[in-house]
This record gives sequence, C-alpha cells and structure tokens, in this order.
Amino acid sequence: PMHWGHVKTKDFIRWERLPAAIAPDTEADRDGCFSGSAVELADGRQMLIYTGVYKTRRTDGRMEEFQQQCVAFGDGVNYEKYPGNPVLDGSDLPAGGSVLDFRDPKVWQDPDGTFYMVAGNRTPDGSGAIRLFESRDGTRWGYAGTLDCSHNEYGRMWECPDFFPLENRQVLLVSPQEMTAAGLEFHAGFGSIALLGSYDPAARRFERERVQSIDYGTDFYAPQTLESYDGRRIMIAWMQNWATVGCQPQGARWFGQMTLPRELSIRNGRLIQNPVRELENYRGRRVCYKDLFVTGETNLSGVSGRLLDLTVTVRPVDGRPSYQYFRLRAAKDGQRETLIRYKVSNSILRLDRTHSGFPYDIVNVRDFRVRPQDGTVKIRLILDRFSLEVFVNDGEQAASMTIYTPLTARDISFEVVEGAAYIDVEHYSLNFEQGDAQ
Repeated sequence: PMHWGHVKTKDFIRWERLPAAIAPDTEADRDGCFSGSAVELADGRQMLIYTGVYKTRRTDGRMEEFQQQCVAFGDGVNYEKYPGNPVLDGSDLPAGGSVLDFRDPKVWQDPDGTFYMVAGNRTPDGSGAIRLFESRDGTRWGYAGTLDCSHNEYGRMWECPDFFPLENRQVLLVSPQEMTAAGLEFHAGFGSIALLGSYDPAARRFERERVQSIDYGTDFYAPQTLESYDGRRIMIAWMQNWATVGCQPQGARWFGQMTLPRELSIRNGRLIQNPVRELENYRGRRVCYKDLFVTGETNLSGVSGRLLDLTVTVRPVDGRPSYQYFRLRAAKDGQRETLIRYKVSNSILRLDRTHSGFPYDIVNVRDFRVRPQDGTVKIRLILDRFSLEVFVNDGEQAASMTIYTPLTARDISFEVVEGAAYIDVEHYSLNFEQGDAQ
C-alpha cells in the first residue's frame, strides 16, 4: 500500500532515510497516501498535502478509485493528519471535473500568507487540466480557477503538476499520460512537458507561450521542484515511467531510481537544466584532454568507470562540418555498451541502450534534435552505476535512461565516423561515499 517515504539531505547528493512520514490508516486515505507536496509554515512546522485514495465497488462489480486531497502537520519527523480530512474532494471541482482523476497537489504560500495549490484533473472531453485552489489556513480550500488544459493535444490526464516563477517567467510542469508522438519533441506514452508563459495572480490566469519536453530520454516522469535557501529552483524526477514499472532486473533487491537534482534556469526562452553544483564536491581524480584530433575510434587513458562525470566537446576541423557522426560508448565490456551518437547533418542526438543488458521488449532508443552549431556539440554525461543522465550544450536539453549492464562493464570509447574532429574531454570519478560536502 502507498506510503510516504521520507529522506533528508543537506546537499542534494547524500540522503539519510527517516521513518515513513504518513501511512494509509484513516478513512480518507484507506487505500493509499499518494503523491503530493509540502510547505514550511511560519512557526517552523511542515504542512504536507497529499492525495488520499479510497475504493468502492459498484453494483456491476467494478471497483472505482476516488481521489481527494488531505493534509498533515508535523515537525519534520513526526506528522499528524488533520482530523477534518479530506480538505478537498470531488464536490469542490468545477462542473465536468472528474472525481476519479483528481490528484497530485502541489502547494505554496504567497508572502501575504495565502496558500495556493495546483492539482491534476480531467475535463469533460477526457483530457487533462490543472486546477488552482486557495486557502487562508491550509485546511479550508476553495476552487480558484483552471490554469491550463490539454484539450487532447498534449496527452490526456495531466499528472504531478508544478507551478512556479523562474527568471521573470512562469513555468507549469505536467506529466501527461497517453501522449502521442510529435516529431522528435514529444514521444508516445508517458511524457513530461514544460509550459512557459506569464501569470496574472490577481486574475488567477496563466497565459501559455511555449511548450517543450523536459527530458528526452526513456526514463523521466513526475518531476517536482523546490526553492533552495539560496534561491535556486531545484528539480528532481522519478527515473522510470509507468510503462516500465514491471521491468525489474532479475535478482535485483532494489527497483526504482530518482534523477540527480537539477538546477533550473531559462535561456533563449527555453527551460535549462544542469546537475546541482553540489555534485562537484564529490568529484575525484580529474583527467583532461584538450584539442585531441580523432578519426576512427579511440580509448583514452584514465577515462572509464560507472561512477563518473564526463564532459566531451566535439569540434569540426577548420570551423566547418568535417565528419558525419560522433559516437560515445559507455558502460562497455566487449559485449555490452550504451551508445550516444550525434549526427551532424540533421543535428540529431541518439541514446541507445539496446546492448545495455535490458532484457525486455521496450523502448531502447530515443532520438532528439539539438540546436545546430556547425558540427560542434557539448555532451555532459553522468553515470551512476545503473543510470545515465545526459546534458547537451550546457543544459539546453537533458535525457535520462536506466541501464542494467553489469558493473564490470566500465570502458568508454570515442569515435569520429567519416571524417575527423577535435575533441576536448574532462573526466571526473565520483565518490558518493566520502564527498567533501558536510
């Protein structure tokens, strides 16, 4: 049954496990305490807000799952549920709102003390919508409007919304179910998209101006953010998706991962993301190569491993396209490998885990187009044992993948196909056991 797990950190990298925060033990959440969020109150306590689920059997024998919003208060370790839960249920939705798909509240508090919350819902046409609610005390809530709707354009149900200001823009993050593919920007299935625009708080109106994918890999869903004490907007996501939850490695005693926390910014109208700077405190030995002329495939001394932070910049000879493909092979052992390929003619980057030890007939290849730069591309790769996170051109795009190659597969190679190029390589080993951060 769905509980709230609980971990804490001082630096976003090392985490300490605490007892579960809440469990499904009341009538309002008897069948699960599902996703939600938290806010720190003026007195130092935390208010958790989450989706409580209860199921009922219809007269025809089918089970229906009702979703409603509940709150709990606590000191950071121990929490007590509000006895008046639920604080929002289907009766609080506008006409046509689904009482069966009403979940994943994200809460924040404005400087004037007012609490606001966004939650995912469905509209009468069966597609996703993000509802806005407000409260003065966190327990009595009212409907304030609908921020945006899918209209069946970007998937159907919009899960796990987040809504926040970022560098004079307003960002709405949603995770649509049942996406249809649209070129190389949006893939089919379970996606995650960012809607960038403006927000009029007085009118409770969000104006969408741009839509983009958040992550172009196979394993990224339900991202959520917080604002750090130094003002950074930090995002973390589930490194999995609903289509692959049954694909567990044989013999593994764990399943599921989270992405590295990422710092968000906006550049040229796009959402930019890079690993949190605290990761640098866990870097070990540095190996660097500069202006290396490469034609064909090569291995570099000191560049290998499964816990690493690797940046490679590929530059054409004489400032114009001088090769057809660049290929980086990681987690390699002669039989298995994970491939990153850049094709110059169309500026398409490919992640391919076909030979990464994943024994299931699911998506193993993902292509996406990066900003053309006359043959130059900068790729940062974070390997953390069984995960791969790629950041292209200083965070303009990101792509996440799980891999299950044995940890003995540690080799890395670089290849320039049909031509030659200069490459710069900066490689750090990572030590998550003994980082400098305290």
